[in-house]
Amino acid sequence: MSDNDSQDGTKKPDLPPSLSGGGESSAENESNDSDGTKKPDLPPSLSGEEEASSSSSESGTKKPDLPPGLSGDDGEGGTKPPAGPESEDDSGPTLPPGFGGDGATADDSELTRKDFQTDQEVRWCPGCGDYVVLAQVQRLLPDLDVDKEKIVFVSGIGCAGRFPYYMNTYGFHSIHGRAPAFATGLKTSNPELDVWIVTGDGDALSIGGNHLIHVLRRNLDTQILLFNNEIYGLTKGQYSPTSEQGKVTKSTPHGSVDRPVNPVGLALGADASFVARTVDKDPNHMTDTLKAAHAHQGTAFVEIYQNCHVFNDGAFAEFTDKDTKPIRTLQLEDGEPLVFDKGRKGVRVDPVSLQPEVLSLENSEYGVSDCHVHDTSNANLARILGELFWDPDLPRPFGIIYQDERPTYEAQVQAQVEQAMEDDEPSDLEGLLHGNDTWTVGE
Repeated sequence: MSDNDSQDGTKKPDLPPSLSGGGESSAENESNDSDGTKKPDLPPSLSGEEEASSSSSESGTKKPDLPPGLSGDDGEGGTKPPAGPESEDDSGPTLPPGFGGDGATADDSELTRKDFQTDQEVRWCPGCGDYVVLAQVQRLLPDLDVDKEKIVFVSGIGCAGRFPYYMNTYGFHSIHGRAPAFATGLKTSNPELDVWIVTGDGDALSIGGNHLIHVLRRNLDTQILLFNNEIYGLTKGQYSPTSEQGKVTKSTPHGSVDRPVNPVGLALGADASFVARTVDKDPNHMTDTLKAAHAHQGTAFVEIYQNCHVFNDGAFAEFTDKDTKPIRTLQLEDGEPLVFDKGRKGVRVDPVSLQPEVLSLENSEYGVSDCHVHDTSNANLARILGELFWDPDLPRPFGIIYQDERPTYEAQVQAQVEQAMEDDEPSDLEGLLHGNDTWTVGE
């Protein structure tokens, strides 16, 4: 009777050759058990056949290799500390680049546009001009030499209100029309912050008109980006404060009878210290304008013509189309004459009527020297340029229309606080509450 046959005459099933007991004896093969079975073969790197090394255990298994730089070849104890910025104080963790809690600045962290992008899905309509503004702001911020953790975007309600979600900075999505109020409190209490206000024509010029006027006149050190698409886009196409007269929308089926708001004229009338205009179809111009706005100490108001191709497509086509742009836009440069239409035309202010007029510079009695020279510090010229909005026969100015340096709101408030703390005696709260200006109402 063979080894595979049991005493009752039945035959045990044959085992595979590698597991049968018919091969080498268990004494000769240490990996075979006494019952004839064979242990599974280990990978060569974990078998006991290789020469023992410092990383192998007594049982023949090999410890997993550590990554380069953490092996026993470097440093003491077989580990190497991760690389990081040199610092005399190693008591705290090193924050990622751009979040310079360890003292890093935007300059030495080498920020890029990617550092200001978020994982949030950008939920504007495909082709919306807001995408251009978002991209240009993200490209601009790394060049401003501002610590990332000091940048804050504050928005109101509307399509533009989503902006803070798409910026990898601090942000505040506030309530309708009140972004200037939130930004004022934030900047006044934390003057070291770099505060941006993002708003739209409906948010800023309708329910928020009062707040916009006051932040402009106060000269808070902030940048206001007003996305003007001349329509209410988020609520699906009602006329806005900047819609032209006669605009047919869902809320004005017979055409709007309202005279539109001129955002540049309003800002100048509120005595803003920086007023500019740009357009989404010219991203390079937009970047230059926003950079100048950021460099300004005070409230920088930038109107951005932004196309809403769903509810108001082509609203600014005359200023962006190749054929009409040269004759409908006046590109402003400080210290340069007001010329347009590829140098064929210019603008001067009539010395008697003080009204702007177009001069032909081709084969006529006028030359470039007769054109008015742009001066961003001239408030009277700025108001004249702002009024070009109303005349379809005159080009519309783009660029920095007006700029004036003056003390900022938050700096003056902080100076008052510091002076009061130096001059006054310690406050007596009880005396304040029950002083001479209080009285008791009789029963």
